[in-house]
Amino acid sequence: MKSINIGMVGYKFMGKAHSHAYRDLPMFFPKHIRPEMKVICGRNSQGVSEAATQFGWQEYTTDWNDLISRDDIDVIDINAPSDAHKEIAIAAAKAGKHVFCEKPLALTLEDAREMLAVVKETGVKHMVNFNYRFTPAVMLAKKLIDEGRLGKIHHFRAWFLQDWITDPNFPLVWRLQKEVAGSGAHGDLGAHLIDMAHYLIGDISEVIGMNETFIKERPLPTEMTGLSASGDENSQKGEVTVDDATLFMARFANGTLGSFEATRFATGHRSTNSFEINGSKGSVIFDFERLNELQVYFENDEEDVQGFRRVLATDDAHAYSDVWWPTGHTIGYEHTFIHAVTELLEAFAEDRQPVPNFEDGVKCQQVLDAVDLSIEKRQWVQVSDL
Repeated sequence: MKSINIGMVGYKFMGKAHSHAYRDLPMFFPKHIRPEMKVICGRNSQGVSEAATQFGWQEYTTDWNDLISRDDIDVIDINAPSDAHKEIAIAAAKAGKHVFCEKPLALTLEDAREMLAVVKETGVKHMVNFNYRFTPAVMLAKKLIDEGRLGKIHHFRAWFLQDWITDPNFPLVWRLQKEVAGSGAHGDLGAHLIDMAHYLIGDISEVIGMNETFIKERPLPTEMTGLSASGDENSQKGEVTVDDATLFMARFANGTLGSFEATRFATGHRSTNSFEINGSKGSVIFDFERLNELQVYFENDEEDVQGFRRVLATDDAHAYSDVWWPTGHTIGYEHTFIHAVTELLEAFAEDRQPVPNFEDGVKCQQVLDAVDLSIEKRQWVQVSDL
């Protein structure tokens, strides 16, 4: 297989990120299967036609059923709002199409499990785009843990802080509506933290959380795209039906203790996606706003030079360094999407399931739902009970 044909549903923030990955991948990974950008889909004819031209897609359509029914489409890429994931993914799998889906996988655990059951039954390849896994500095943290260089892991703490909706007159975009998004900061930002925890530490066994919606009503939007929107502050208002912030504590199956914070009300934080891991032999700290760096501490360093060191994860010893730039030349957010698509295409070449896949999406959704249940019951909840 020299190429694989992509049909993509979605053309705004994530649509641009995915398109960029498909376009740039052949330049830097020339030995990989080539992704052919066949058809892009969106509900607005003018918007999707402009996106097709700008992003480099061969055709466009306003009906995702067109993609699924075509014989020349191999993979359905879903980066539309969360409420569309289930229907499109299931229809695609039943039509024999492989599925690459944005997170969170679904609105509910029940829906996520149904999606997983269908892709397993049909035998198609399936992947969830938890793109932060594919940051070289994060992969270095994983390597240090797996090799035992941090010792027994005691703590995992993670926080994803944004501030783009702190203005009470910011419009009621779809991400603030439960029927479309499923949840607010918890499912949007917290999902990344949960998957990162699963990737680095292992399964989460029990959780307890709390949340808050600080702004209960917002003006209805006149236009929205990605994380931006416009509207009239004097216009009719609608109810915000998701959380603005969710915090929870967790215990991992291996005994590690965890704390998680996801909020869109951390003034001054544009997109602070970070974690710290403390082990018996060392610690690491990662901040995606400095995505090329990992702060590393080793307990066995000589006392007079002990302290966190800044490791630039761009040298030959680090993931993907051989395909990008000379040592010390950094990469950016968009490269995590290229790396994710690389994993998808490698899975085709090696005839295996890519990772993370719908199994990981279900595990993430299980924790998300367990936190919601703990908030409702105001008590600890066993993840395995869901």
